[in-house]
Amino acid sequence: MLKPQHAVVIVLAAGLAACGESSTLQVVDGTGPSPKLPEPNKTLIPTVNIAPAIGWANGATPTAAQSLKVTAFAEDLDHPRWLYVLPNGDVLVAETNAPAKPDDSKGIKGWIADKVMARAGAGVPSANRITLLRDTDHDGVAETRTAFIENLNSPFGMTLVGNDLYVADADKLLRFPYQAGENHISAKPVKVVDLPGGPLNHHWTKNVIASKDGSKLYVTVGSNSNVGENGMDKEQGRAAIWEVDPATGSHRIFASGLRNPNGMDWEPTTGKLWTAVNERDEIGSDLVPDYITSVQDGGFYGWPYSYYGQHVDVRVNPQNPELVAKAIAPDYAVGPHTASLGLSFADGSTLPGFAEGAFIGQHGSWNRKPHSGYKVIFVPFAAGKPAGMPIDVLTGFLNADEKAMGRPVGVVIDKQGDLLVADDVGNKVWRVSGK
Repeated sequence: MLKPQHAVVIVLAAGLAACGESSTLQVVDGTGPSPKLPEPNKTLIPTVNIAPAIGWANGATPTAAQSLKVTAFAEDLDHPRWLYVLPNGDVLVAETNAPAKPDDSKGIKGWIADKVMARAGAGVPSANRITLLRDTDHDGVAETRTAFIENLNSPFGMTLVGNDLYVADADKLLRFPYQAGENHISAKPVKVVDLPGGPLNHHWTKNVIASKDGSKLYVTVGSNSNVGENGMDKEQGRAAIWEVDPATGSHRIFASGLRNPNGMDWEPTTGKLWTAVNERDEIGSDLVPDYITSVQDGGFYGWPYSYYGQHVDVRVNPQNPELVAKAIAPDYAVGPHTASLGLSFADGSTLPGFAEGAFIGQHGSWNRKPHSGYKVIFVPFAAGKPAGMPIDVLTGFLNADEKAMGRPVGVVIDKQGDLLVADDVGNKVWRVSGK
């Protein structure tokens, strides 16, 4: 039964949405190396503009760029979010969703957040599984599908170093033995290191990537709040990228002040680590742009005290001007509230016109009117840096009624040079190739 206080909140939210705050800029204005950053527009009730998840009709697909085509590599998956390609061409997909985090659902705000997530297609239980997809005849469709690793805890990132497969669960980094060509791993994992988790665990996704020589692992850990409102004691080790020694589990903070980093990849020209970061919400439809950036060892990127460099967020209490003075502005904005999660450089890509740059999976907004994201874009690079405005690679995830048929998340280049895209609402992995 709907409690009276919940009904009051819904009525208030509906009333504000009717008159409500909305964007005064275009998404392109919040995109590029120097995005426009208007004054914050904080309202009593934040803008909630959900694209209800409905899934794809039979035979329907997203729309690929003119020189490209899109087909289903795998269908009928269970909330596929992240992808990894093994050296033999097998594709691993993390079928996963949020773990139990009861402290994140407390109070009116938590209750509303749960309803928002459910409406957006993120309310299903986690399958807690990594599935192996194999395209034996190289026709662009996975003929073999096996449960590769089961009984995990909201797995996300995966990386292989030699015969060691590392999996980032919601609260720990695990190591499994791997032999090329096997369809299932039954061995018990070895815990490398605990990761921040627990009953709050607001941004639960943890990604992992290995250094080129395999001697270090880099793990993303998102914040436990929007802007530190749960207390900075709840943010220990969070909003950061960790550097982990896989042999000993010893670790340090490689970079901090990153609200919710997800995708990571090595830029092929410079060898620098890049990441895709979700910035903060609830200060207007035009703030704050999500971004991709190179990551400096020891760098601080502002969260929660400032955004996009040294733009102070007055909501944070207490303030920290000394840290703000050190805040590094990101390299490249990818639009406000786009929820840019996936990042993969085009190294090895055979897509015509997409040879140098980064593919970005934009999961899509909830805190912006009109919607932003809900597509895959390509940011062209030259000499190791962004060089131009983004190009749409895959669109059409929203229908004419602004309902979400799918939501792109992880992106990766497969062994044939095609782009694979995990679609967690559509329960598919899309394959994008040249016509």
